Amino acid sequence: MIRQFELVETVKSYDRLADEDALNRAYVFSMKAHGNQKRASGDPYFLHPLEVAGILTEYKLDTSSIITALLHDTIEDTDVTSNEVSEQFGEEVAQLVEGVTKLTQIELQSQQTDQAENFRKLVLAMSEDIRVLLVKLADRLHNMRTLGYIDNEAKRRRIALETMEIYAPLAERIGMQELKSELEDLSFAELNPEARDSIIARLQFLRDQGRDNVDVIIEELTETMRARKLRATVIGREKSPYSIWRKTQKKNISFEQVADIIAFRILVENADDCYRALGIMHGAYPTVPGRFKDYISTPKSNGYQSIHTCVIGPNKQRIEIQIRTQDMHEVAELGVAAHWQYKHGLDRTHGREYRWLRELLDILDHDASPDDFLEHTKLEMFTDQVFCFTPAGEVIALPGGATPVDFAYAVHSEIGETCVGAKINGRSMPLRTELENGDQVEIITSAAQTPSPLWENFVVTGKARSHIRRFIRLRQKEEYMALGRAILERAFKQEEYEFNEESLEHVLAVFSAPSTDDLAAEVGAGQITGRQVLEAVYPGVNESRRNGKVIQLVKAMNLRRPKKNDGEDGIPIKGLIPGMALHFAGCCSALPGDRIVGIVTKGRGVTIHTIDCETLEEFADMPERWIDVSWDQEAIDDYHVGRVELVVTNETGSLGELSTVIARNDGNISNLKITNRTPEFFDIMIDIQVRDVKHLTNIIAALRASPVINSVERARG
Repeated sequence: MIRQFELVETVKSYDRLADEDALNRAYVFSMKAHGNQKRASGDPYFLHPLEVAGILTEYKLDTSSIITALLHDTIEDTDVTSNEVSEQFGEEVAQLVEGVTKLTQIELQSQQTDQAENFRKLVLAMSEDIRVLLVKLADRLHNMRTLGYIDNEAKRRRIALETMEIYAPLAERIGMQELKSELEDLSFAELNPEARDSIIARLQFLRDQGRDNVDVIIEELTETMRARKLRATVIGREKSPYSIWRKTQKKNISFEQVADIIAFRILVENADDCYRALGIMHGAYPTVPGRFKDYISTPKSNGYQSIHTCVIGPNKQRIEIQIRTQDMHEVAELGVAAHWQYKHGLDRTHGREYRWLRELLDILDHDASPDDFLEHTKLEMFTDQVFCFTPAGEVIALPGGATPVDFAYAVHSEIGETCVGAKINGRSMPLRTELENGDQVEIITSAAQTPSPLWENFVVTGKARSHIRRFIRLRQKEEYMALGRAILERAFKQEEYEFNEESLEHVLAVFSAPSTDDLAAEVGAGQITGRQVLEAVYPGVNESRRNGKVIQLVKAMNLRRPKKNDGEDGIPIKGLIPGMALHFAGCCSALPGDRIVGIVTKGRGVTIHTIDCETLEEFADMPERWIDVSWDQEAIDDYHVGRVELVVTNETGSLGELSTVIARNDGNISNLKITNRTPEFFDIMIDIQVRDVKHLTNIIAALRASPVINSVERARG
């Protein structure tokens, strides 16, 4: 336990302007506030905030941060109020303590939504002052160090998993590598103790076998630098068990194949000397191909700078070498704490190392729920990165596997929204292409473009995914609203009532809908029927009984079907985007030219069937779910998928003949599946992009004329 005078002297050792009186008062204030409270270990509770303050002194944080650490649990766990903290220690400390307190209030809840809401609050708090995050990370580190005192195994695992998924990546994002490594390793000890024990045993074996090997390598590397008249300090450092285990899992290699179990660092005076040291190392030892990275010319998003290389070094051992200046080393070890921006009155969220925080805030603005936010921010806090360039030379850091769409959203949200194509290193490439280090990416935009829901299948950044999902939600709601109003108008007209917005406003409370738009959207989504709304507006409406047979219902609909372009009752089919209000049933694969009917499906809007689809028998006794729909010109001008079933002769060139016939008739194969095969024939199912029924019929006729096609029919189902 660090004593009062030791804490004060430690802070004064690196900050001669530290407020000694405030530190002493905070120490006593916290001790009295926590009184006789105990932790799970049985130790006095006051030891916890004291240890948190001690951790922060290792990072040489300012007086306000140390006082916040001492007081961070007082508002939550004692009778102390925010006003008392403000009166005693000032508004700045009070705001910091309150920021940390808000995060802690729901942290011990086990529900996923609570964890998500907690993380949302963390992002907001640290956007106000990054020191909130520093105190929170130190708090989490001490809690992880004492995790073993918690008896509940499920609770220990939940805390460890949350630390691994959220707090360790956050520590890395602000460059605090030491703290991040310890958080990961403590979590690893709880989540996979057997694997960790195995790696520790192997590390001990290596130490026993080559006890002086590290010292020998350091001495030889130092002598190599000295011989080239370059002043340098060489240090060796063993990787953490979790870091070693993650590398073996990620690269699917054995423990013995890990080259950088011990990483050697060469510290020099300036950036020019870094490149001199690199030349010396590559001149003295054979290099390992593909293991060179220059983070000095292109720093990581958290400000990390260093040159990484791998050589066959002394004793023919493969070793990893990191070359950096002393200043770079401090940033690598201390991260944001090395900058002291808040102490000098600079903008706390200014600079490229905080770009990721602005990205998280952007996601926060666009996500509808805390769970979505948590998912997208976990994506955003990546570790493996690729560095790509804009045509102007700006470096954009992205996660491994990122695509041009991720790149477009990283440059600017508006560019992502209007992206239609991309050139990678001067060549036009598909938007789903994975980017590689050093790629120059030019995004082609169009004012008429909108995000495609298909992009969500291949984007990897949280920002891109949150923007795409937000667009889908808004488009879906618009579709549901239009469809819902059409359903309501039809329901009112059937009973000879006039439909108007005022009538809906009177029943909003009945359905707990905030507005008439929301009520219409719920009707369009199938959560409420038009009949229910009608009966709420006009209680006592007698339901007209109809014969439930499909054929009679179809005849009745045909009598009401409007002529083309009349448009009075027909619901236009538009916005053919997966996940929107209108869906095409897979059982009949309707095409323009088919007579169609819509069925309201709960939670999905309207599903389109052909009028002769056998599935409609299931809805024969539910006439309120039937909607009279028709094709609009936009749908007719577009391409749709028609499915055919063929029996093809099993001989050389038959599949080539099949694809040639389809292509010659202006069709495009989008999917092909061989459902059965014999020595004589193949049974094949093919999806073909066509304009309408007539187009598909022409292709079927051409296929039937081919000698290699035994039979072909349009598929139903």
